[in-house]
Amino acid sequence: MKKESAVLKQCLQAAGRVVRNHFGKVGYELKGKANLVTKADFASQKTILSLLRKNFPQYDYLAEEDGVKNTGSDYTWVIDPIDGTTNFAHTFPQCSISIALFYKNEPVLGGVSNPITGETFLAQKGKGATLNGKKIHVSKTAKLEQSLLVTGFPYNRFTRMPELLGRFESFLNSCHDVRRLGSAALDLCWLAAGRIDGYWEDNLNPWDVGAGVLILQEAGGKVTDYSGKKYKNIFDYGHTLLASNGKIHKQMIQIIERINSLA
Repeated sequence: MKKESAVLKQCLQAAGRVVRNHFGKVGYELKGKANLVTKADFASQKTILSLLRKNFPQYDYLAEEDGVKNTGSDYTWVIDPIDGTTNFAHTFPQCSISIALFYKNEPVLGGVSNPITGETFLAQKGKGATLNGKKIHVSKTAKLEQSLLVTGFPYNRFTRMPELLGRFESFLNSCHDVRRLGSAALDLCWLAAGRIDGYWEDNLNPWDVGAGVLILQEAGGKVTDYSGKKYKNIFDYGHTLLASNGKIHKQMIQIIERINSLA
């Protein structure tokens, strides 16, 4: 993984320069009612894919902006050129570049960088997680009632308001507070760094969470779907996502189970 790790860092740095140069200078188009895309997304992705194709022509890749190569390789790069595009388009600096390398159906290398704030989170399977080169670890909060949580609302929220707000209300009534920050990749990394204690969201994609999942796991955290099961397929990542410091995971699952029983 030495070469892969070096090129991953190179990709984050190069794409970071692209994103910073576009920050506050681009408009946006709509892919859906609440799904934005900017020229910076495409420029960042082009930069990343150029480096990956040059260095790893035998590897497959899956990128958010219609970038797919699927030849059956055991290795697949999973890329979000800007996670948190809505934030980026509004110059809200909570956005990131997320790149993961999957071996078969499991991330083995991951990097998430916020080029606006200068924070870079990295992890390799079995070797821990870092923030700007320093080891990070999840929080020690053991009770849901003492936790700070984060969530997000999917693009199809307009047809699911009662369900989503019901879940939000239940968690809000069970913890210190809930935040909504707008970048799933960074949500997972902030959880890995101990800034928050738990996170739930659904209707996400592998490129949103692939790198963040590994970073969180390597920082001592836990990630499952809403039922508590691990992901088995690369395309399952993010369909429903429940992440925590591990200590409040069961308590969060109980909240979701109680909501589901009332539906």
